Amino acid sequence: MGRPFRTALVLLVALVTLSAGAPLARPVVRTLPGGAGVVAFVSGDRVYVVRPLDWRPGAVREIVAYRGGRERWRSRLPGPGEVVSVWEMGGRVLAAGATGDDETWETTAYDADTGRISWRQAALAYPAGDALMLEPTRGSGPREVRRVAVADGRTVWTATGTDDLRLAFRSSGALDRLLLAPETGETVVLDATTGARLAARDLHPGEPPAPRQMMAAGELLLESRAGDDAVDAYEMDTLLHRWTARLPPLSHVEPCGALLCAGQSGEGMTALDPATGAVRWTTGRWAGVVAADAGRLLAVGGDTGGDRLAVLDETDGRLVADLKGWAIVPQDEAAERLFLTRPLGGGRLLLAELDLSGDLLPVRGVLFGTDCAASRALLVCRDSDGDFATRRLP
Repeated sequence: MGRPFRTALVLLVALVTLSAGAPLARPVVRTLPGGAGVVAFVSGDRVYVVRPLDWRPGAVREIVAYRGGRERWRSRLPGPGEVVSVWEMGGRVLAAGATGDDETWETTAYDADTGRISWRQAALAYPAGDALMLEPTRGSGPREVRRVAVADGRTVWTATGTDDLRLAFRSSGALDRLLLAPETGETVVLDATTGARLAARDLHPGEPPAPRQMMAAGELLLESRAGDDAVDAYEMDTLLHRWTARLPPLSHVEPCGALLCAGQSGEGMTALDPATGAVRWTTGRWAGVVAADAGRLLAVGGDTGGDRLAVLDETDGRLVADLKGWAIVPQDEAAERLFLTRPLGGGRLLLAELDLSGDLLPVRGVLFGTDCAASRALLVCRDSDGDFATRRLP
């Protein structure tokens, strides 16, 4: 595994020393027009800027696609609502956001080459393999979830509409399974790609109905019932019972290396053996895990100044390095690389790439700006004038 991480002080001193002693080549920075109310999303080697056409409340917006600093196309958004995500998939650019009433969500697909609208539907879209899963958001009552083709929005198959239908995501963010989990009767697991029924089983035969929380974590489905501190684990694709553990109320569960990390409703986290449910360690300071590699975890916890980062030992939860002052650069698409920034003063940010297997955070450069976002290829930050500075990631 190599030498253990240095203490937080030594780590940060080494970072600054490295950045000062080994100058990096100055990257090409291109500036894209921004302004008040303008937001930028980055996917692949393109930047998508969403801007209002005028500055009145509820103004119609347009999306402008840039590549290599040059405008490729622009297209009006169908409605005035705020866009919260833009990504590329299957020759289309997908934009999702609320409509003008802020209660209904809509997904619009554009041709990636021309910007022409290919289709739009009143639903929130999630990538699911090579297609999309659309979940309607308007009104109450049963909501029909549909798998649709990316190219034309054509419905491939439909899941039964019910209040008890839930989406199960893998730690990568990919939609993997659909779950029908009523308070009584059969629990059903569906494959999110094919719609096939993988398992159906009454987990509590003969018992009265009770509200329950269901959480997907890797190959497991965890269930906690109202008024009970027991957490039951089932195999996701068979619903066979694996184990029972006594735990405090949980907010989420996620794989963290070879373990499961269960975030508590308040601050704190418990690491479990996924095979037996045995508690390996607990911490009251950290609440979730962002990344895992080489027996180490990048953990996040609340702080008065926002989220705080640290490196923990996966085996026992020991603090290896406190990364106070560092922040994760948000990514608008799934990527294997993870970047961090730390203020240097004077509007500058130190950019580093996370490497849990090494002793240092590799420094990638110094940035000017705020509100940075990254894709696999590009980094975009808002500069002091409100415009967007883009650079290719090393």
